Amino acid sequence: MALSRITAEHPLVLVGCGRMGGAMLAGWLAEGVPPGAVIVVDPQAPIVPQGVAVVAEGGALADDLAPRVVVFAVKPQMMAAVAPAYVRFCASETVFLSIAAGTTLAGFASFLGAGAAVVRAMPNTPAAIGRGVSGVVANPAVSAGMRDLCASLLGAVSTVLWLEHEDLLDAVTAVSGSGPAYVFALAECLAEAGVAVGLPEDLARQFARLTVEGAGELLAHSDQPAAALRQAVTSPGGTTQAALEVLLAEDGLAALMTRAVRAAAARARELAG
Repeated sequence: MALSRITAEHPLVLVGCGRMGGAMLAGWLAEGVPPGAVIVVDPQAPIVPQGVAVVAEGGALADDLAPRVVVFAVKPQMMAAVAPAYVRFCASETVFLSIAAGTTLAGFASFLGAGAAVVRAMPNTPAAIGRGVSGVVANPAVSAGMRDLCASLLGAVSTVLWLEHEDLLDAVTAVSGSGPAYVFALAECLAEAGVAVGLPEDLARQFARLTVEGAGELLAHSDQPAAALRQAVTSPGGTTQAALEVLLAEDGLAALMTRAVRAAAARARELAG
């Protein structure tokens, strides 16, 4: 098992232990990574499980440390200041795994050197409950063993989908990275529409929330595509068809969603420089 390669002698260094970093840490420990094989680097001194070491900054790590993997889980705008402290580990068999949006493989080469083995991943927030999805890309310095290790780390909290080209990460960001917010917005709008047709506000919120939750679970447990599940709910001439004629009009939901995802992808490209 790839995670068994993480040991006290060759630990996992987690740089940043906020919401996403903390969720991933919980997933790794649940998958059997020993607490004593993890070092968290975070100036906020986060509360971590017993046995996990915490230091304030990368410079506090021992020079003779030989991390198996360094995971960057900091905000993209912090990367230029944070990453150079880890250059000294590039000569070892260390792989660098980044879950920070916006910092490209070329950016990491400028921070760590062209020979650094770097994997970029874009997980989404359902990773906090072990239901995320991650788009992943690696640079040429990443070995097969390193790929397996990063896939196992990400797989503890998400489904892992490898990409052939880094450029696709902007689209992944726009679809799945930002996608949970679109679903939450749908639940908000559905509740507001329920109020508009007469439901009390508290009931409208409950019906909308539980409907979105149940439909997501049905999609997750079905081998049919979303279109087939939609069609199964739609009786000819019925109430659902009446609603879908509005939603699926030429200027309806599909066009609106395409505009939204394009806007998110364009912003992701801007942030990447």
